[in-house]
Amino acid sequence: MSGVLYTREILRLAVSIPNQQRLDKPDGTAELRSRTCGSKVTADVMLGDDGALQDIGLEISACALGQASAAILGAQAIGRTAADISAVRDNLAAFLEGSGTSPGEWPDMDKLAAARDHKGRHAAILLPYDAVIAACANAAAKRKAA
Repeated sequence: MSGVLYTREILRLAVSIPNQQRLDKPDGTAELRSRTCGSKVTADVMLGDDGALQDIGLEISACALGQASAAILGAQAIGRTAADISAVRDNLAAFLEGSGTSPGEWPDMDKLAAARDHKGRHAAILLPYDAVIAACANAAAKRKAA
């Protein structure tokens, strides 16, 4: 393993998570836990008629890497669809696994490169994305059933 895992940039992001509160009446909610590290993320979403995120609420119980990842997601999620979030998540996963050349185009995604050699931390980094995607799917299912 090379380099410092908890860089100054990671720690800065970890303490700056936007939207870190639950929504009162979300369209969809998901709570996911990482079996690897025990991190837990609860995501609430409000979707527009076009399926884009209008509001997001996050409750994060994770290491600094999971928190930093949630901060990046929270800052960029509004206006994106579940498909957009999924594409970003898949690109980030490929980068962390070593098959991608870039962690993504969102600001600060490059800061997560410090965790590339730490496979045990990848689940915590991806967990916020998985929770938001699942919350969007729950919201879509509720709309379809209505």
